[in-house]
Amino acid sequence: MARTRASDYDDKRRAILDRSAELFAVHGYDRASMSRIAQACGVSKANLYHYYRDKDEILFDVIRLHLEELLEAVEAADLPGLAPEARLRGLTGALLEAYRDADAQHKVQINHLGLLAPPRQAELKASERELVRLFADAIAGVAPHLAGTRLLKPVTMSFFGMVNWHYLWFKGEGGLSRAAYADLVTRLVADGAKGIGAGAAEPPSVRAARG
Repeated sequence: MARTRASDYDDKRRAILDRSAELFAVHGYDRASMSRIAQACGVSKANLYHYYRDKDEILFDVIRLHLEELLEAVEAADLPGLAPEARLRGLTGALLEAYRDADAQHKVQINHLGLLAPPRQAELKASERELVRLFADAIAGVAPHLAGTRLLKPVTMSFFGMVNWHYLWFKGEGGLSRAAYADLVTRLVADGAKGIGAGAAEPPSVRAARG
């Protein structure tokens, strides 16, 4: 007879993922054995194997769940009927809010996704691409002249450069809230994207990229 799952199975599994994310983020994936993960989670090694067969599976689920939550938050905030800049601001605010209390998961995604087997990497990277696509579409909304050009991707990835690394310095202190930072990033990206394409004043390299 198959073993019946406890009513708190999902909660315990999530607790394992959260604690493992902290362990991977602080000490590195390579140093985190199943024994060390079990100790950090306050469970026996045998009990840990009831939830996960190896640490690769744990790493995959840490990143998968993180990306799912980011996508859910951004998709829920996406209102294509809004004015283009308001739409981009809504998506940016939702993403930054979804990053709240997820620094460890985010760091693990950035630093350790490449350690997984190629098929698992491919699945996670598909989620990353969908997130990038949503923001590229919103950025093209505020700067329609970039749509379909080779510049849209670097502008979009520059946006992610601002939000993906904010966890290294952002403390929510000094009067800059997440909402205020979302406003700042939106203004920088929107105004900057609109300013690309100033005719004769545009550098040759930028004109070539637009083409």
